[in-house]
Amino acid sequence: MVKIEMYSTAFCPYCVRARRLLTKKGVEFEEIRIDQDPSQEAVMIQRSERLTVPQIFINGHHIGGYDDMAELDMDERLDPLLLGEDPA
Repeated sequence: MVKIEMYSTAFCPYCVRARRLLTKKGVEFEEIRIDQDPSQEAVMIQRSERLTVPQIFINGHHIGGYDDMAELDMDERLDPLLLGEDPA
């Protein structure tokens, strides 16, 4: 099973878009809300080396934020990742 983690906040418009895309794809994901648990922000920054939300990980592989995920989807490279295939 594919593990998807998304660091986010409640009202960030890019977080809303990322949630919408993942939901449209029909996949389950763990949402880690850094606005509810500020200690997770440091974890997000350490893992992603980025300061903004959302930050998305698929099977531990950092794919970036919403724009990065949308680009993968447009290039037809997101679905294979969501199916657990290696990112090539």
